[in-house]
Amino acid sequence: MKITIVGTGRVGSAIAFALTINPLASELVLVNRTRDRAEGDALDLSHASAMQNSNMLIRAGDIADSAGSDVIVFTASAPIEGLGETKTRLDMAVNNLPLLKEWIPAMVDVSPDAIIIMVTNPVDALTYATLQISGLPTGRVIGTGTLVDSVRYRSLLSAELGIHNEDIRAYILGEHGDTQFAAHSFAMTGGERFYPSDMSRRLFEQTVSMGYEVYRLKGHTCYGIALATMTILDSIAYDLRHTMPVSVLIEDYLDIRDVCLSLPAVVGRAGVTRVLRPNLNDDEQASFRHCASVVRRTIDQMDL
Repeated sequence: MKITIVGTGRVGSAIAFALTINPLASELVLVNRTRDRAEGDALDLSHASAMQNSNMLIRAGDIADSAGSDVIVFTASAPIEGLGETKTRLDMAVNNLPLLKEWIPAMVDVSPDAIIIMVTNPVDALTYATLQISGLPTGRVIGTGTLVDSVRYRSLLSAELGIHNEDIRAYILGEHGDTQFAAHSFAMTGGERFYPSDMSRRLFEQTVSMGYEVYRLKGHTCYGIALATMTILDSIAYDLRHTMPVSVLIEDYLDIRDVCLSLPAVVGRAGVTRVLRPNLNDDEQASFRHCASVVRRTIDQMDL
């Protein structure tokens, strides 16, 4: 398998390092606007790889070098200061859209069978934009969406309940952003449901604020989203067909269509092979519709 990472900032580099520790690919290509940055990462990671039981080829390259990629991980992002203060997620979308228009068509041209994993924020709007720009089938464009949020939520539930997080089936759905919501109506472990409670609401509120707290403390997030991306890559590489909440095109679910949001989806070697349609309660349905309206508003203001 050949994997290309576009963007070797903190997130792209963290994903590349995770791939060096768990070498899913035979070849890893790093592409960055500043070639020296990619060259430095490739050299450093090659040294790290020498201490692993791996013969994965790691190199920096340009678009031509990415030809024949099985997966393209897109993390490139325009710098933005003051997010949440003077800048909004719409500003991020407007700033990052030119990067997609520049990179995506050329990369799809040389890797027409690739799966694209969109990591760049605002991930839901940009996953939708990638679908429009690339012309790829819907199952081959996957946004990381609320996967990392769901993992955070399960981690908090695990600590509170004394149950291993992998045994907890609980999802954060909708937008990877302020309108996301916990789908309490079908959260469970061992067949026992978690009904909404003060505890679950408190932990959800903590989940929503966690990304902002990490950003406040260190100025960025990288490790959580890197390993969330690895979860998707692992399921693709080994055709595991795990179910995970990722951002996908919504096609007539709750009368919502033509927008990308997170629902539980089956991910395997062909990409998303099935999008599940959970039976949400009335409050959750209203939350999902609200997510759709917020993301749709951002999409409508982008120059697609």
